[in-house]
Amino acid sequence: MILVSFDIDGTMESGDPQGPITFENVRESQRRGHIVGSASDRTLAFQRGMWRESGIDVDFVSHKHHLVATKEQFACARHIHIGDTQVDEHFALLAGFEFVHVDQLPEPGTEGWVF
Repeated sequence: MILVSFDIDGTMESGDPQGPITFENVRESQRRGHIVGSASDRTLAFQRGMWRESGIDVDFVSHKHHLVATKEQFACARHIHIGDTQVDEHFALLAGFEFVHVDQLPEPGTEGWVF
């Protein structure tokens, strides 16, 4: 099982600025059986509202500096954080996550990729 954490601003289509990850990408990750949610600088209330409005029931919302606690909640073989900044990368690596920059996303359907 893989845990996939999405940053919002600069990463998600609903971010400010908008990013390349669509809600359909997130749904595809769920269809593949992955644990999905967000880790952002945005408030938890904002994150919950964003997911509610999208119609996606996520497994977690977190602040990116709490990724260690998020990782401890789920027993997964891999933990991935997708984001767009060095701050995203810093906190992902600090928590033992793989970091994928939105400018370097594998093509959808690539073997081993999450959507």
